[in-house]
Amino acid sequence: LAALTGLALGAIAFRYGLKGSYFALVTLAFAEVARIGALSVGFTGGGVGMMLPLTGNPLQMQFASRRGYVLLIGGFVCLALLLTAWLRHSRFGARLQAVRDNEDAASAVGVDPYRTKLAAITLSAAFMGVAGAFYVQVFQYLDPGIAFGPHVSVEALVGAIVGGLGTLWGPVAGALALHLLADLTRNLFGQLPGLNMVIYGTVLVLIVMFMPRGLAGLVGRGRSVRDAWSRRRG
Repeated sequence: LAALTGLALGAIAFRYGLKGSYFALVTLAFAEVARIGALSVGFTGGGVGMMLPLTGNPLQMQFASRRGYVLLIGGFVCLALLLTAWLRHSRFGARLQAVRDNEDAASAVGVDPYRTKLAAITLSAAFMGVAGAFYVQVFQYLDPGIAFGPHVSVEALVGAIVGGLGTLWGPVAGALALHLLADLTRNLFGQLPGLNMVIYGTVLVLIVMFMPRGLAGLVGRGRSVRDAWSRRRG
């Protein structure tokens, strides 16, 4: 369902040539409309939200212990990494990079930017749909803010930016770093309301300003320095 939603939204946005900040605003506006709609209907529980029954059925992604959830999400992450690694070395991945770099040049060599971006947003929405379904089954609670609130989209985006866009392991490293930072600041400064969020935000701003390639860029820079030192010694 998430993939179909992404397909429909992308078909409308890309048909009218929206890109960059305009496309981001359209996706945020769509999520806000969905959130307001969910607040207005009864079967979602409105602003109160809804509780999901705990069945313990593995077919519903519910388990008797946390170990089952860890194994399942680990399998999802491995599957996503394998698919991402395949994308980087596939013809579709090459088309994605061509459209990202220059749509006009990609069109000149026979790449259809519209279909390529449509496939990309559908695949991205499918990933997020799996994550959302897992989240709900773990916490057994859902409300319009969790389902369509902007903080969820921003958190996913910031994790990729901090880790390193266009890399395989960067988003994983970014997500881990952000959660470790959030837990650390909350444990150290949680007794002072708001201070943990100030420190958390400051660290994020510094990372974006001084590490534009993210954490993955530090690894690449260290490797370049090591190779240069090896050549110099040789």
